[in-house]
Order: sequence, then structure tokens, then C-alpha cells
Amino acid sequence: MNEQTEAHRMIEQIGHFSAITLDEMKSIRLMNRMDTKFVTTRHKLIQLLEQARQDYRIQDIGGERNMLYHTTYFDTSDYDMYYDHQYGRSNRQKIRFRTYVSSNLQFLEVKTKNNHGRTKKKRIEVSDMNLADQSKRDFLAEHLHYDTDLLVPALGNHFHRITLVNNDKTERLTIDSDLCFSNLVTGQHRQMGNLVIIELKRDGLCYSPILEMLLNLHIHPHGFSKYCMGSALTNNALKINRFKPKLIDINKLMAQAV
Repeated sequence: MNEQTEAHRMIEQIGHFSAITLDEMKSIRLMNRMDTKFVTTRHKLIQLLEQARQDYRIQDIGGERNMLYHTTYFDTSDYDMYYDHQYGRSNRQKIRFRTYVSSNLQFLEVKTKNNHGRTKKKRIEVSDMNLADQSKRDFLAEHLHYDTDLLVPALGNHFHRITLVNNDKTERLTIDSDLCFSNLVTGQHRQMGNLVIIELKRDGLCYSPILEMLLNLHIHPHGFSKYCMGSALTNNALKINRFKPKLIDINKLMAQAV
């Protein structure tokens, strides 16, 4: 089955889900959460969607269910955030501008992952990516561990995202496909083909219907930082060391016939 047919089948599947509106989503923002990521293919995703539609609802904005996102990550010129992640340092951070194309909203976001595995996100709505703006500088001074003057644009990406919410509204599942990286330092680009990134976001360790479905499909937890993987794939000057096994796994998945 070719990639175009797989994409069509995926769109068919998401049409079977009951909708949840943006207003209903506000009660499950999960800004301080436990994240578990999974990496798979679009072929496996279609099977997962078939199983999940009775237990999950899908975010729907004006009839759109597979939303386009644009993201720009910043880092220091020495890639301090990239290397903090690679070396597994606690309280590591990422800074990004994320644009929700469907709703025409843009946010400046700081994500902090502590040594207990919890991810905490702080964000403010913005209209551009100019870090000279005082409101952005004040926000970063409060939440970011790095000097704002040392930050430079490092990596851009775009992808489509499906968001599922379980019927009990205790978790959110994001499913990213059509992922493409653009390195803002080297100028290299990388399309990720049929690769799909699934992220389960929930407060604490409450019951999750999707975990059994993932297990049955042999889709196992697999770390995937878009910033770090995208940087490693588009900048040959970066050391990959501990990322190498993940990069090998990703390339194997991308090489699988669809």
C-alpha cells in the first residue's frame, strides 16, 4: 500500500471519531504532566485508530481534525539545550515558538523536564518571534535558565497533529505525522516519510485505555525529542553519541514498506 493510500485511510479513520471542541479541551490542558512517547508508522497508526474510536474523542476545530503546526526552536550557538538533553541532565529545557495554523495563534513556550520525569510548560501568546520585545524578555527571565541574548534560531519543523481525549477526560493523546525538519543553521531539510510520533500526556499514573492497544500492536515507548532528533538529522557537526540507537530505530521504521 503506497503512502498516499495510507494517508487517505488515516483521514477516513479520524472521521469516525466523536468530536470534542476547543472549549471542552480547556479542562485538560495538562501543563504539568507525565509524558510517554511512542514512534511508529502510519500503517500501525491506522490500526490503532480503528481500536481507539470507542474510548476516545477527537479535537475538532471548524471541521478540521488533522491540524497543521509550525515550530521554531531556539538554542545557544553552542547548542547547550541539545547537549543537555543528550547527556540526560536534569531540569533540562527547550524554548520554541509554536504556531497553531488552524486557529492562527502563536505562542512562545518554555518546556522544563525535571529529574522526576515531569514536564512543565509555560507559555505566552505572541505575534512574532522578535526576542528583543520586552514582554518576551521578561517572560524568559522568569522561566528560562539561559541568557536571552545568547539565543539564536536553530531548527524549524512542521507537521500535522491529531489530538485524542479519552472519554473520562483524564489524558490527551497527540499523534504527529508528515513531519519535516528545516535546520536554520545548516540549511539542510529532512522529510520523515511515514514516521508517526505518538505522545500520551496525563497527570500522574491514571488508567489509560490506549496503553493496552499500543501493547497489542507492539508499539512500545520510545523517546523522541523533535528538537534533538531533527537537529541530529540535519546537522552533521553535532555529536550524536547517546542518540545513535534512536536514530537507527527511526531510520529502520522509515525504511519499512507501507
